[in-house]
Amino acid sequence: MLFVLCGAIFLEGIDIAMLNVALPSIRADLGLSTGTLQWVMSAYVLGYGGFMLLGGRAADLFGRRRMFLFWLTVFLLFSGLGGLADDGWTLIAARFITGVAAAFMTPAGLSLITTTFAAGPRRDRALLIYSGTAAGGFSTGLVVGGLLTTAGWRWVFFAPVLLSAVILVAALRFLPATAGAAGGPRTERLDVLGAITVTAAIVLLVLGVERAAHTGGARTAGTLGAALALLAVFVLVERRTAVPLVRLGIFRSAPLVRANLIAMLLFGAFFGFQFVAVLYLREYRGWSELRTSFALLVIGLDAILSPTLTPRLIRRFGNARVIFAGMLTAALAYALFARVGADWTYAAMFPAFLLLGLSFALVYGPLTIVGTEGIAAREQGLAGGLLYTSFQFGAALGLSAVTAVTAVSASGAGGDPLAGYHAALLVPLAAALLAAAISAFGLARGRGRGAGRSPEPAPAPAPAAVSAPGG
Repeated sequence: MLFVLCGAIFLEGIDIAMLNVALPSIRADLGLSTGTLQWVMSAYVLGYGGFMLLGGRAADLFGRRRMFLFWLTVFLLFSGLGGLADDGWTLIAARFITGVAAAFMTPAGLSLITTTFAAGPRRDRALLIYSGTAAGGFSTGLVVGGLLTTAGWRWVFFAPVLLSAVILVAALRFLPATAGAAGGPRTERLDVLGAITVTAAIVLLVLGVERAAHTGGARTAGTLGAALALLAVFVLVERRTAVPLVRLGIFRSAPLVRANLIAMLLFGAFFGFQFVAVLYLREYRGWSELRTSFALLVIGLDAILSPTLTPRLIRRFGNARVIFAGMLTAALAYALFARVGADWTYAAMFPAFLLLGLSFALVYGPLTIVGTEGIAAREQGLAGGLLYTSFQFGAALGLSAVTAVTAVSASGAGGDPLAGYHAALLVPLAAALLAAAISAFGLARGRGRGAGRSPEPAPAPAPAAVSAPGG
């Protein structure tokens, strides 16, 4: 089961990374404007970030296996449609639906792990392998995307179709059946009004942040204002609903709140940094797609360290201390790269990339553990949806912030792009330092392995046998 779910999260990571590398070739072949090209990326972020919370709760209510299989099939079909697209808007629509599919599939997969593996070292190791595989998918996608793009950008969409088909066949055989919340009969109904208001609010929040650097201040303020108003309506709905989509009491868990805040800052910093680093290597230094991909490959070191080094550190120091050390390591990496020069050699950049890979190994997996521990089995999908929503919203926020700072600073420096990069690189540095400060609050919760955790309720029993295909 773990092998199948790791395959799915690897698929999600490699899909995003390959598209990033292929964007220039897609623009050239389809004749897309810069605005339309941005929507190819933004559409996926909107679908993924906007529907993640709904996807997590749907897994709890309607069955994790059922949700995983259905939306993996949707992911397969619309990834193929993207490869067949001959105009920008068909491609944008395909990417939006692919993002929605990932938003339902990912929390279902995570909650299958957290409700099947008993709490403790075994579950922790499974989650660290899972998170390491996600990172491996992203770093592998950077290189594979470059190789496939040389053969034709459409292979960036067709390759995930082939991988999805293999995972789907394996999932039908190996995933345990879950009839509803915590594997029991489904007695709850989806909070439709809550689902509509929160999904619309999150979509508008992501849209407002994603487009902030490309639209006027009034339009951005209007979009964000509408999103906040819908969030307020959502809170009122949840307070009055007998069976809410999001039980607001879940936010009384201090570790869960900290994990989500750190997740948002972690991804905001990383995606902002990656955006600036790729601009520097591709446009300022003139490096090829493939050379840039190999340069960033060392960041994928966390795929090796997460299941090997991180479990030992957690047993020795606890999650809170490991996360704190990881965020300080990330801050150091961003600080080293912040004064990048016009003619830096790769040897000068390498320490920052290496430290960034190490920091992800120390933070990503432990965040997944902290963000889902202490949560009842019937709400594991919700907890996973919250965490991955924070990841996606943070990525959109980080990209928007560095884009705006780069443009303003370069313009103020007479059009010097290097000055814009230097200013923009302060954004991920500040985010990493803030995340380290937030993680420090978890250090006072105890020593050893349990530091920074809340008590874990008894997990739901694992299914006695693997279900038959379609069961």
